[in-house]
Amino acid sequence: MQIAKVRGTVVSTHKSRSLTGVKLLLLQFIDENGEVLPNYEVAGDRVGAGIDEWVLVTRGSAARTEDGNENRPLDALVVGIIDTVTIDNRMLYSKRDEYRQRLS
Repeated sequence: MQIAKVRGTVVSTHKSRSLTGVKLLLLQFIDENGEVLPNYEVAGDRVGAGIDEWVLVTRGSAARTEDGNENRPLDALVVGIIDTVTIDNRMLYSKRDEYRQRLS
């Protein structure tokens, strides 16, 4: 799995029938310093993630092992919303702190 930040949504009215009902998110992956990487990727969302949240993303065949996705052409799937990330006893990310910053 990888860590990514939700940057936006993708809406596609004309798509494979198997993708009907799948929410699509625009993501940027996060490096070990908490910085977003320059490239974007589209992923299906099974957990209801929102803009600016940090998420866990599974890629490749693992994205199709989730129940109901076996026959969908997904190669990336958001499978979790992150609460905290700690590296070497240092808080890299806290959802609660991000929320507080947006309120102030």
